Amino acid sequence: MHYNISERDIFLFHQGTNYHSHQLLGCHHIDWKDTHGYRFAVWAPNAKEIRVVGDFNQWNGSAYSLKRITEEGLWVGFFTDIPENLPYKYEIVTSNSHVLLKADPYALQSELRPATASLTPISSVYDWNDQQWQEKKKKFDAYKSPVSIYEVHLGSWKTKEDGEFYTYRELAGELIPYVKSLGYTHIELLPLAEHPFDLSWGYQITGYFSVTSRYGPRDDFKYFVDECHRHNIGVIMDWVPGHFCKDDFALREFDGEPLYEYADPRKAEKKSWGTLTFDFGRPEVQSFLISNALFWFQEYHIDGIRVDAVASMLYLNFDKYDGDEKIYNSFGGEENLEAYAFIRKLNEIVFSYEPTALMMAEDSSDLPLVTAPTYAGGLGFNFKWNMGWMNDMLKFMEKDPIHRKWHHNLLTFSFMYTHSENFLLPLSHDEVVHGKKSLLNKMPGDQWQQFANLRLLYGYMMAHPGKKLLFMGGELAQYAEWKDKEQLDWHLLDYPLHEAMFTYVKALNHFYLDNTELYELDHHSEGFEWIDPHNVDQSIVAFRRRSSNQEDELIIVCNFTPNVCYDYKIGVPAPGTYVEVFNSDAAEFGGSGQINEADHFSIPKKWHTLPQHIKIKVPPLAIAVFKRKNTINMTEEVME
Repeated sequence: MHYNISERDIFLFHQGTNYHSHQLLGCHHIDWKDTHGYRFAVWAPNAKEIRVVGDFNQWNGSAYSLKRITEEGLWVGFFTDIPENLPYKYEIVTSNSHVLLKADPYALQSELRPATASLTPISSVYDWNDQQWQEKKKKFDAYKSPVSIYEVHLGSWKTKEDGEFYTYRELAGELIPYVKSLGYTHIELLPLAEHPFDLSWGYQITGYFSVTSRYGPRDDFKYFVDECHRHNIGVIMDWVPGHFCKDDFALREFDGEPLYEYADPRKAEKKSWGTLTFDFGRPEVQSFLISNALFWFQEYHIDGIRVDAVASMLYLNFDKYDGDEKIYNSFGGEENLEAYAFIRKLNEIVFSYEPTALMMAEDSSDLPLVTAPTYAGGLGFNFKWNMGWMNDMLKFMEKDPIHRKWHHNLLTFSFMYTHSENFLLPLSHDEVVHGKKSLLNKMPGDQWQQFANLRLLYGYMMAHPGKKLLFMGGELAQYAEWKDKEQLDWHLLDYPLHEAMFTYVKALNHFYLDNTELYELDHHSEGFEWIDPHNVDQSIVAFRRRSSNQEDELIIVCNFTPNVCYDYKIGVPAPGTYVEVFNSDAAEFGGSGQINEADHFSIPKKWHTLPQHIKIKVPPLAIAVFKRKNTINMTEEVME
């Protein structure tokens, strides 16, 4: 045994099955032979020598050499004179005698950029207070529950007057009550792992186990998560297991040779992103990545991870340009079989340790069975982002209403496959950057029509089967794209239409939370039924959303033109009195006030294949939702 390292842990690491390898590698406080100090362990099979250097030894590691303890390249050292919270790196002498300075792949904290060293860890003293949340989570069924996610980039949600970031603790006091008041159930955070370049938003990582130091120390991030749970808000983190950045101090050619990345540059290079692909077939890389996923769940109590860029992992030629040499697997296909096996293994292991985890795939491919269990041939995620719905809906909404009837299939096509996976409907940061325009600015027409279109888009998303996600700023109806160096345009709340949009998003979220019909059967065909998908000329669709008892249901009518329709017939399933329970055209939301105030008594004549129908006023560029009055409630009203 070397410094409390067991042979079993070493064996499992090299087998790709040490799922807590962060406890083996990296820098850790330990007691060894009645002496307290730091144990350093690093995997570098191609190195000739490795030394620990830092401020504590003036970056001269002659007295701080590590010892190679396995043929597979595990190096270990133990030192008693290194203080807490000081920068360090590994000085690696390569096989051709070049000297590299590398940050620790398993570091728990890193220096604030532009500095790039790892920091010797301070023992965490945080005392968690989310036991009630953890108990509640054991009974949580995400498939049958409302899931409405507010996607956040912490560095640009809100900044201080001098442009400085809010800290994790300050954000806990500002962001969490804000999200709670808006009716969201979860916060999704753009990647939090340490990264050198602000404009990568965290998607090009150098410290997979280091929560970014931009907003404070790691115990302060624990406090942020704890406060989310105290307010009954789940925390989802974007996670990037597909690729990493090429900065010399990080994982790239870590010991002078390709190690974490593929040795074959055709498989390693992600040209458009300037990054390198992990070698998913290498056992030690599997231990590294799966340990990292579990680490965020167990160390920071997060509730889910959104796995970024799954398609880029699954396909060998994902990033190839015309004229580039294509590569194929051993069966002649373009699938990365190692990545397929890794993803299945990842999901199996995460769910074995964290049964209530949300494992969400951001997958732009049309691969089937992404959310099917691995034993049934699936990838094993429990949710998939519905990128097809997002692309089709934004294309449709960008059309002038007079032309929408020629593109009606974009509106309805998603219902052909919506129950083939457990989908989440995203309107994410990717749709409001790089010249794509803000959501509001995508909408056609004059100012009133732009706002009405945006309300309609949000309402249609809420009514459509699937869980929901909206990127920060969407509730403000920003005209400008997301400005990743500046805070959101909070001043917009001083303007009536923007304030009304904020009011609308809040009301829409709470309406969603209050109506089981909108989420309980998201992933079952019994929860949805068309009333009329065929009114192409007027661009009006109507459908039913049902809850599990099959008695509670909502009648949803969406009008994608600015025309008001009077005495419009809508088929209904049962006789009774129908009332409008939500209308995006309400004046308080900035609409024209074309609402249905009176009760609507069903007419016993078949319409839309249903035995009864009602006549309603269809508001312009709006969603209107109706519900049948319950007999008991009607009796109570009469008695009162």
